[in-house]
Amino acid sequence: MMKRVAIVLFVGISLQGDYAAQSERSTSPSRQFVIYGADPKIRGAVSSLAEQTKANLLALLRQRDDWKTPVVVNLQSQQANLPEVPPADLRFSQTGFGIKLQLDLTISKNLDVSVVERELVRAVLLEMMYRKQTNISAGAVLVEPPDWLIDGVLALAPGRDPGPLVEALANTGTPLALKKFLHQRPSIFDSSGRTLYRAYSFALVQMLLSEKDGAARLTQYIDHLSASSNDPLADLEAQFGLLADDAERTWQLALKQLKSAQTFSLLTFAESERHLDELLSLKISELNKPMKTVSLDEFTQHKLSAGEKMALEQLRRDLLFFVPQANPVLRPIAREYEAIAGLLSRGKRRGMAKRLLRLEATCQRLVSRMREIDDYMNWFEATQMKSVSGNFTGYLKAVDQSQLQPPRRRDPLSLYVDVVADQFDN
Repeated sequence: MMKRVAIVLFVGISLQGDYAAQSERSTSPSRQFVIYGADPKIRGAVSSLAEQTKANLLALLRQRDDWKTPVVVNLQSQQANLPEVPPADLRFSQTGFGIKLQLDLTISKNLDVSVVERELVRAVLLEMMYRKQTNISAGAVLVEPPDWLIDGVLALAPGRDPGPLVEALANTGTPLALKKFLHQRPSIFDSSGRTLYRAYSFALVQMLLSEKDGAARLTQYIDHLSASSNDPLADLEAQFGLLADDAERTWQLALKQLKSAQTFSLLTFAESERHLDELLSLKISELNKPMKTVSLDEFTQHKLSAGEKMALEQLRRDLLFFVPQANPVLRPIAREYEAIAGLLSRGKRRGMAKRLLRLEATCQRLVSRMREIDDYMNWFEATQMKSVSGNFTGYLKAVDQSQLQPPRRRDPLSLYVDVVADQFDN
């Protein structure tokens, strides 16, 4: 996805003399992003990237698109006499009616799309933070969203492989304390330090989302960021119940669980399918009743008991940790099951039965197609490849042996049977 966007971003750059026609603009489908400069193809690519980045964030928070403040995006070509101009520069200020958001992008052949994504997430979070504040006084200090939130959101976006981040955590010595991590400034880190910071950010956002109603709590936390204090840990504890008793212990347990999961070693498709099936076979244990195993669609037919709600909430958390280690082909399926489990645990049953049927049908088609691909690849490797991998040596040897004439037995009974068979043949 990112490579495709990056390629489109640079199509036609060599054909442009300059970007003098700044009056030309494009508006994104949601109309939140107004893009000036460049040509229609580049503006369209930036619009697509902006909308996808926002959609990923809203899906993570389980929120609908309810923006109030537009984001102006200015595209300009790289100037040889201004090499210090950053590739992406987000400017935000207050007006008499709210905040103004402007993102300046310098288009060049070596533009890092991840930098653009980061600034887009920052812009969308700022809009959410100040959406309800229309009377900001002149000269007021505007609070930026924390870096760990931006990095964690990007790490949890669909299609991202968190393997290198989890591996970075696994290779560290003593884990960093939560309070110390929240006060770090990633802008001064080198490359390895920046990777480790993103790894901790991924772990923190995933831990917060794993709490019951974690997405709603994280949304509420973002709403209160504009009035945050100088103690980021206290601000988190005020919104998330799992940090209220012993935040540091909860943090260390989350890091330990993430390391022990070894999510950097991705599961194969077959392993992912098997593990997903195991997760979706829910075991319900209620007082004075035998344990029973139920499927997810049964929860759409009746009002849930306390035990069923607990089982669904546990399923949602298990799926949240399963997604990073699942085969990338199955990740969208697992994310959809995780969203459905969260909605069912809150009593949202309307339309869930049809949604589950569509999801199960999609999953079955995907499984069938992947098995066909596996069968073809196995046949090709066993019969068509010039070099032998050795994976099918045992199977081919067994087939050859089965086609050979078995050795004749020499015991008296076998000899008698052979003589009788010969007489009948003659």
